[in-house]
Amino acid sequence: MPLYSTFNYKSNIRVSVWDITESVSDLAVHTLTQKSQQRLEGMKSTVHQKGFLSIRKLLEASGYTDSDLYYHETGKPLLTDGVQVSITHSAKYSALALAEVPVGIDIELVKPVVGRIAHKFTKNEAWFLDATAADYLDKLTVIWGVKEAIFKVVNEPGISFNHHIAVSKFSLDDQETTAMLDFNGQQTGFTIYFESIADYKLVVATYIS
Repeated sequence: MPLYSTFNYKSNIRVSVWDITESVSDLAVHTLTQKSQQRLEGMKSTVHQKGFLSIRKLLEASGYTDSDLYYHETGKPLLTDGVQVSITHSAKYSALALAEVPVGIDIELVKPVVGRIAHKFTKNEAWFLDATAADYLDKLTVIWGVKEAIFKVVNEPGISFNHHIAVSKFSLDDQETTAMLDFNGQQTGFTIYFESIADYKLVVATYIS
């Protein structure tokens, strides 16, 4: 399937989403660098291969090639022209964020397991106890996605989802909230955007301007 959807947010953030329905061969990208080709061939999981290739399809749809993408030693993706980039993929979808400001993106399937590990990442979300049974897993998945996305923006080891990041109270209808990172003696605010895509939650984070 071609490009599934696009979203545009403030601070010139553009997000594109791919619905991964093709086979690995159908997703083949002819502009892979030798390093990327070796990385692809080293992946034993077809899910990972599809995620890897669909991200390259999103890059192509945005006017880039695989050779424009490289990685910091920490694993953070970068583009040669300096445009800010963040990537994410799941079994079903992949997503690419391009921006003029630092940005982080995450996509997560809403599933019961997130409820079983909630105590590991919701220490700072006491308000979350107000969540109704109907929206419990949805909100919990957004909270997890927020913390993943913020980590991608900051990209510093030692950040604890449970102790250092606090997500402000939100309604699922808001599609926007804020969050605070309290780390190494410094407090940093983030603007958060989120969307529902089928049974998934897409979350985007950027610094409050």
